[in-house]
Amino acid sequence: MRKKLIMGNWKMNGSYALEKGLIPEIIRKAQGLKAELVICPPFPYLASVKAVLEATAIHMGAQDLSSHDNGAYTGEVSASMLADIGCTYVIIGHSERRQYHSETDELIAKKFVQARKAGLIPVLCVGETKQQRENGETEQVVARQLSAVLSECSEQDLLQSVIAYEPVWAIGTGLAASPEQVQSVHAFLRAELAKCSENIAKKLRILYGGSVKSANANELLNLPDVDGALVGGASLLADEFVKIAAAPSSV
Repeated sequence: MRKKLIMGNWKMNGSYALEKGLIPEIIRKAQGLKAELVICPPFPYLASVKAVLEATAIHMGAQDLSSHDNGAYTGEVSASMLADIGCTYVIIGHSERRQYHSETDELIAKKFVQARKAGLIPVLCVGETKQQRENGETEQVVARQLSAVLSECSEQDLLQSVIAYEPVWAIGTGLAASPEQVQSVHAFLRAELAKCSENIAKKLRILYGGSVKSANANELLNLPDVDGALVGGASLLADEFVKIAAAPSSV
């Protein structure tokens, strides 16, 4: 059985004051939970968050990384730097990176490769826009986003990765996809993985992200092909984040 994974993506939010209050509260309230928890703060807070999480079972992730090993790339952060500072996971290809920074499938595949070279677990985000869904292009879009990575990686690399389905129209809008929509896309993604390897399809975890909150966590996390959640705004509230992680299907 695939262990449930609940990731908190702080996006460009947070402060030292928030971190000093929020992280200890999450640690305290998450005692005894069986789901795997990950917190992904902005780059400036990685070191201090890691220091607080050091003696806990909660992992830390980054929100992005460079497609380069090192060199004259001002403002970028390499996979090896993230591993060096204590990250376990890294989010790759989030829709906000695709939209606001024009990241292509090819660039995202390069970032995925860099993450695995450094021993990080990449969390590959895929998802369609509202227009693409209305045009009936959802499966075509997520298949394209997934195949760009599948063609560049070994089975072992893929087994040490995670996929997150995040319909763009549900991110930060309060509009979560219906359980039927989520299960349909997750099942499709698992079928696409099976074309590469039945072993990968069976073991790789597929998360759902997009306005996940405690009110809909039980319904979403009980779906057969949903292995956890990538949580945005609700991860900045300790009670909400822990309630999502404590949903019955998360154990």
